[in-house]
Amino acid sequence: MNAIRSRWFMRMAENIGKSNLESSAAASSASTTTSRGFWPSVLRWIPTSTDHIINAEKRLLSLVKTPYVQEQINIGSGPPDSRVRWFRSSSNEPRFINTVTFDSKDDSPTLVMVHGYAASQGFFFRNFDALATRFRVIAIDQLGWGGSSRPDFSCRSTEETEAWFIDSFEEWRKAKNLSNFILLGHSFGGYVASKYALKHPEHVKHLILVGPAGFSSESERITKFISTWKGSILNQIWESNFTPQKIIRGLGPWGPDMVRKYTSARFVTNTTGEMLTESESRLLTDYVYHTLAAKASGELCLKYLFSFGALPRSPLLERASEWKVPTTFIYGFQDWMNYEGAQEARKHMKVPCEILRVPQAGHFVFIDNPSGFHSAVVYACRRFLSSDPDSESLPQWLTTA
Repeated sequence: MNAIRSRWFMRMAENIGKSNLESSAAASSASTTTSRGFWPSVLRWIPTSTDHIINAEKRLLSLVKTPYVQEQINIGSGPPDSRVRWFRSSSNEPRFINTVTFDSKDDSPTLVMVHGYAASQGFFFRNFDALATRFRVIAIDQLGWGGSSRPDFSCRSTEETEAWFIDSFEEWRKAKNLSNFILLGHSFGGYVASKYALKHPEHVKHLILVGPAGFSSESERITKFISTWKGSILNQIWESNFTPQKIIRGLGPWGPDMVRKYTSARFVTNTTGEMLTESESRLLTDYVYHTLAAKASGELCLKYLFSFGALPRSPLLERASEWKVPTTFIYGFQDWMNYEGAQEARKHMKVPCEILRVPQAGHFVFIDNPSGFHSAVVYACRRFLSSDPDSESLPQWLTTA
């Protein structure tokens, strides 16, 4: 069924492209190619572009009072036959990482924030003002996400896919001339941050993992479910690398309405914490749509890094004994990511590790309960913010695990 739908969408797109090309032939030069007629047609069916993403980001960040600088950081380029897999593409254009840096005091520690899957740095919009009073906050869109470059995704293994994110982040770090920073990653971004810290521990002085992926150990339950006919079908869909973003693109001009229903349900109607205001919901919906509907790139990592059920193909639990960076885990009380994996990892770590839980919050703890999240982050970084960190008590309402 998926193959039939894919062929149908391909034929539809080709017909639209041909129609567009024929109608504009009189005004076009003889050198106009079919591909040039095809893409504008698709972009009209999917009403987004990189400019749309950046503009939506600016509108969302208009809610933030702290001045900031938005940059496209050049992380280099490589020829189509480059041995660096994440550079391998149909062009040798430079790659860029979309970056926002917020004003701060000169002596503030640097906090780098990395978003999760199907998200971008704008998801932290409720946190920038508060965190910028204590940190030099830098947030990025990972390669292939948000307003960053979206090269063709050519990875075909777990190792190559990890290199796509880890090595591109390292090139970004070099371009920004950063070192000795605090690295915060949410969900899938927590997985990437962990893998980066394992490879480059010399640059990270503290790791904050917010509902991180990669620590789950519930394989028995998932294996049992896959043995059922429903589980088998869902597993086949997963292994075909079908992503939620494909649904958004397939809906074309109806995609924004679907995203609006999701954000309204998740962050307003069924929120576990502080509801979004009307303006926050509207601006976040606009931003989320454009980041999801743009060209598929980083999203195609999923099946190479995780098996069905979000089980890591290269489990972080197995590398806990190699940990070299002090780590704080942060989970919402209602987070679907189980903190028991973090508890198991801590048993094998030879560095300081703590687990904090934030009430009235789910997986998006920083949106659901921003003040609780800010308290957790500041407490996690007390060694860098307080002259007497040992005297700092756990903030009210937070609990440890």
